[in-house]
Amino acid sequence: MSEALNTPFTHKHIALGAKMAPFAGYNMPISYTGINLEHAAVRNNAGVFDVSHMGEFILRGPDALDLIQRVTTNDASVLEDGKAQYSCLPNTTGGIVDDLLVYCVEKNKVYMLVVNASNIEKDWNWISSYNTKGVEMHNISPKTALLAVQGPKAAKIIQTLTSMDVLNMPYYSFAKGEMLGIDNVLISATGYTGAGGVEIYFEDINDNANKIWDAIFEAGAADGIQPIGLGARDTLRLEMGFCLYGNDIDDTTSPMEAGLGWITKFTKDFTNKESLLAQKTNGVSKKLVGFEMIDRGIPRHYYEIKDAAGKLIGSVTSGTQAPSLGKAIGMGYVATEFSKVGSEIYIDIRNTLVKAQVVKFPFK
Repeated sequence: MSEALNTPFTHKHIALGAKMAPFAGYNMPISYTGINLEHAAVRNNAGVFDVSHMGEFILRGPDALDLIQRVTTNDASVLEDGKAQYSCLPNTTGGIVDDLLVYCVEKNKVYMLVVNASNIEKDWNWISSYNTKGVEMHNISPKTALLAVQGPKAAKIIQTLTSMDVLNMPYYSFAKGEMLGIDNVLISATGYTGAGGVEIYFEDINDNANKIWDAIFEAGAADGIQPIGLGARDTLRLEMGFCLYGNDIDDTTSPMEAGLGWITKFTKDFTNKESLLAQKTNGVSKKLVGFEMIDRGIPRHYYEIKDAAGKLIGSVTSGTQAPSLGKAIGMGYVATEFSKVGSEIYIDIRNTLVKAQVVKFPFK
């Protein structure tokens, strides 16, 4: 097994005493002071996540948009310069290759795709296989650093470090400009926490990583900014009902089953459109739902979901004790007849049926 790669910030995490572990081929911080404390820091103030392990592709040329339209479910033609959208790459068998963000840098000419770390090679090969018109493709992942600064105070903190208008940046918009004397920094009003904030992309050269990391923590000290690990990133996204690839969606789950019909636009042609349209028309046999535990117990990935009679009706994909909510929550696929809000389901925890109830996203 190959050794885990470092990000430009690995030395920072280790110096701060982070608990480190391999994740998607990288040596990543899981927690610093503890998941609950870090979770609260993001919900109430601001936190910094090193997400430099994520993948970034640049697609350039007159047929770049056409390629994106063919391989993604969402309609990227609506994007203007400085706008981004959430989308996914459908496969040919009804599942999802990956979920991703599409950034319109220059309409009809230049786009950036941001993909999951564990799927960089898979996504690159998948998109390349559809590139029949010679679209210029660049995998800039190895040289791109990415920090997510999340929380209600995040934008205010970052605004002190750049002339770009971060405070008034609409959700899913972005700007490129200068930050701390560093050119071509991309700041986007996106993130995976539901707490507000920005994501900052920049090239990892000339000590840029140290410069930006140190400046962010200096600027945010008075607002209680904290470094945050992947553990709290998971609890934060789960409270919002955001899917995690490999848990809640994968090569065997369709966008329709996963509740991603809102990013599946049938006004254009794309991979496996006919099959997904049939699912939309005829319905699906299972659906991804959120649920909260009524009885005591914490749901975990792969736990079976059953009905009151003990019949298997699905399985848990994500679950935790939600730090902000003070209760156990989860996501999972259930037979469609059990997917309505208010439905009573049971999680099989060590051979005991523990009662839960289907609820709306985000969890409250």
